[in-house]
Amino acid sequence: MRISTRGRYALRMMLDLAMHDSGEYIALKDISARQAVSVKYLEQIVSVLSKAGMLKSVRGPQGGYKLAQPPESYTVGDILRVTEGSLAPVTCLDCTQNDCPRAADCTTLHFWQELYDAVCGVVDKTTLSDLAKRGLQNGSADLSF
Repeated sequence: MRISTRGRYALRMMLDLAMHDSGEYIALKDISARQAVSVKYLEQIVSVLSKAGMLKSVRGPQGGYKLAQPPESYTVGDILRVTEGSLAPVTCLDCTQNDCPRAADCTTLHFWQELYDAVCGVVDKTTLSDLAKRGLQNGSADLSF
C-alpha cells in the first residue's frame, strides 16, 4: 500500500492546523510556507476536506481555515480515507461483504485481511493530537513525512 502525495499533504496540512491553532483562521499561504506545498495544491486538498466537514473556512483578508473539531477527534484513518478512498490492500476487501466468487477458496484472503486489519489498527487509533504531541516531544515543528 502506498499513500499518495495528496494523502500525505492532507495529513500534513491537518496536523499543521492542529499545531498552529490559536483560535484564529489560518491562511493557506501560511500553511504553504511552513509545509513547502504550493497554495494551488493545498486548495485542491482543502476542497475535499471541507466537503467532508473536516474544516471550517472564512473568506476575506482575515480568512483562512481551521479544524471543525478538536485534533483528538480526527484519526489518520479518517483523513486518509477522505483523500485516498479505501485503504484496503486488495479490492475484494473494499466492501463490507466480500462478493468475490473465489473468496471461499482464496488461499491469500486471510493474509490480506490481516494486513488490512493491521493498517486500520494503526491509522484508526492515531489522532492528530497524538501526532502533534509526538512532534512537540521531539522538539520539532517539522511536519514532513
